[in-house]
Amino acid sequence: MRADAQRNAEKLRAAAAELFQERGLQVPLKEIARRAGVSHGTLYNLFGTREALIDEVVTDRAAHLLEEAARKALSFEDAWEGFAYYVERLCELQATDPAVADVVSGRYPGAERLMTACGRTIDAAQQIVGRAQEAGALRPDFTNADLVFAFAANALLARATTETVPNAWRRQAAFLLDGLRAEAARGPLPADELTQQHVYDALGRLWGKA
Repeated sequence: MRADAQRNAEKLRAAAAELFQERGLQVPLKEIARRAGVSHGTLYNLFGTREALIDEVVTDRAAHLLEEAARKALSFEDAWEGFAYYVERLCELQATDPAVADVVSGRYPGAERLMTACGRTIDAAQQIVGRAQEAGALRPDFTNADLVFAFAANALLARATTETVPNAWRRQAAFLLDGLRAEAARGPLPADELTQQHVYDALGRLWGKA
């Protein structure tokens, strides 16, 4: 890559990192190019697609934050406390970092490196959920798909309230956690367990990709 192209790529990475973190992964690419001080065409020539740019500037940071949250959750001696920490920490990340909110909600499945990192997050979440269920603290009918839906709902809430009641997510997370305790279960659930395909289909429709 020529020196001028390298400089432009660095400017674009920096601008994209700032705007993604400020406003989420859907920020218009033209705005990224404008902040970087380069043309829209230069962005496309250097990165090609939004997903490629996301993988360049978001994946490593998001993976670090999500893996750190999972690691700490699994370090708790009390399995319920670990599960509660994980739910609260991811809800907090969604409320304070729009880019991470989009990552957790699976908004751009075409970003291959990001999806690989998300796969590791799903595996870690399953361990956290299973550990709390084995301890008899988390209701046994709760699944990873239910957790993904809970995070998707929180992402929408966080985005809608960030300017008015930025801590609204804390109230909803508290209600969620109280309802997930094993002793809160009252008979069978009124609907069948969700499959992973149900999750993918619903998130695709939510983000306008289906």
